[in-house]
Amino acid sequence: MLRVYGGMIALALAGPVAAQQRLGEVQAPRAPEQVYAKVCGYCHGRNVGPILLGRHLPAETVKYVARHGQNGMPAFRPTEVTPAELDALAAWIAAAPARKEEHGQ
Repeated sequence: MLRVYGGMIALALAGPVAAQQRLGEVQAPRAPEQVYAKVCGYCHGRNVGPILLGRHLPAETVKYVARHGQNGMPAFRPTEVTPAELDALAAWIAAAPARKEEHGQ
């Protein structure tokens, strides 16, 4: 989103977590399925990143790679995926069955 302040244009890069922090509101964490669909599923299971679901990856590994990145995968900051969301997401990915609609490596 572009905003104009005193003749200057500012680019606002704010996701749902950043927006809640700006307003001082406390918002419930997103469900793991929602985080996966919005953040992870953009690449994973679509021939960009490796398939995650059904591999029973350790939750600690999922959390580490999500926070630090690896190879072509970017690191996701706590303002993008909160610690609570990441904990729930990692546990969900570790236990999730494979999805037949996902394809890739």
